[in-house]
Amino acid sequence: MKTPDWDHLRDFLAVARTGRLTTAARVLAADHTTVSRRIAALETALQARLFDRSPQGYALTAQGERLMARAEAMEGLMLTAQAEVGEADLSVSGVVRIGAPEGFGSYFLAPRLPQLAQLHPDLEIQLVAIPGTLSLSKREADVAITLSPPREGRLISRKLTDYGLGLYGAPAYLDANPPILSRADMKEHRFIGYIEDLLYAPELDYMQAPDVDIHVAFKSSNLIAQLQACVAGAGLAVLPEFVAHGRPYLRRVLPEKVALRRAFHLVVHADLGSVARVRAVMDFTTAAVKAERRLFAG
Repeated sequence: MKTPDWDHLRDFLAVARTGRLTTAARVLAADHTTVSRRIAALETALQARLFDRSPQGYALTAQGERLMARAEAMEGLMLTAQAEVGEADLSVSGVVRIGAPEGFGSYFLAPRLPQLAQLHPDLEIQLVAIPGTLSLSKREADVAITLSPPREGRLISRKLTDYGLGLYGAPAYLDANPPILSRADMKEHRFIGYIEDLLYAPELDYMQAPDVDIHVAFKSSNLIAQLQACVAGAGLAVLPEFVAHGRPYLRRVLPEKVALRRAFHLVVHADLGSVARVRAVMDFTTAAVKAERRLFAG
């Protein structure tokens, strides 16, 4: 049995995490034939079949599952060594991908990232602001902003901030419909909300009011789409205060009687917490939120 090459193990991890050879090749910035050849060489070296190949992609075999744990441990050791003794700990450079909910990513973080770029010109910042989550364990992102702390995996998290949400409507909609003076009045109105079976976090399930029968007339899995629909007069929407704050085309409804609290958490894989470029992004994000705490407090 030959000793496996680390490059082959790295390719193995990419294929295992993405499930597809072509996707792994893009992640590795390599030709897919090269990745295929390395996987085959690794299987020959280990004398084991690591993947079941099918038109749907690459699925780990039992032997592949066992190798996955060992390969991730080796990857963690290499990242730690790079951070402790390599150039990565001396300068902030390279690529950092940030995964964030679309509201926080688009309305808070994106306008402030140019400041981070000015601080670290050699840093390439990738912001993935989507209605969903990216897997840090699968290396889909280096840093993640989440609505709840992780419950498993070798992940490190810290609470960024609490934030408030309120009920909003467009002035044109509110003026053209019955007044809302109490929670009971909400039953006469149309609401905008998430698609229940596409909710990626239970913290987003706002449309549960035991005292009012709420009619959700417009649904979207995307917060920005909900915001735009609300502005256009499609109905009332529950929106983060830091998104709705200061917008003249939105009016707060029942601020004393409809108020929710949620939290953002900053999460990183344990292997990356000491890497300079990742640490720089984490520190910048934490400082930016702290400096504008009042925006999240409403």
